[in-house]
Amino acid sequence: MERPPDLAAAIDAAAEALVGVLDSAASRHQMPVSPTQLRVLSLISSRPETNVNGLAELLDVVPSSASRLCDRLEATGLLRRVADPRDRREVRLVPTAAAETLLRELKERRQRAVQAVLDRMPGRAQHELLLALQAFEQAAAAAVAEPQPDASVRTA
Repeated sequence: MERPPDLAAAIDAAAEALVGVLDSAASRHQMPVSPTQLRVLSLISSRPETNVNGLAELLDVVPSSASRLCDRLEATGLLRRVADPRDRREVRLVPTAAAETLLRELKERRQRAVQAVLDRMPGRAQHELLLALQAFEQAAAAAVAEPQPDASVRTA
């Protein structure tokens, strides 16, 4: 099956619309943290073994920048640094209960905002969208799992 030439552009436009809906859901409520700080909280919440160096890698920043972000989150009571029970030299980043509540409330607001958009779509279109997104997710996961050819190696 041949894909329409504007499919990638249509997906990009839909992604922008989705990001707009998600951002709007967050911005309608006073967030006590910046979008970057929310991302940090989300990352460490989903990765309980994260330390400052691991966070820096995830954010693609130097460790000192990640540490300053953590300092600010710790000062607001949203993050704690705790010794790793397996290696006390290692310090883990742990979201506080307040951070978990903030993330849960944000997720609920975002889901309600997306649901409001979905409710304006016919049921069949919602089902087709679900199937398409699941297929996209599978294809994206497969692409990440495949080894990428080394661009520096040339074949004759």
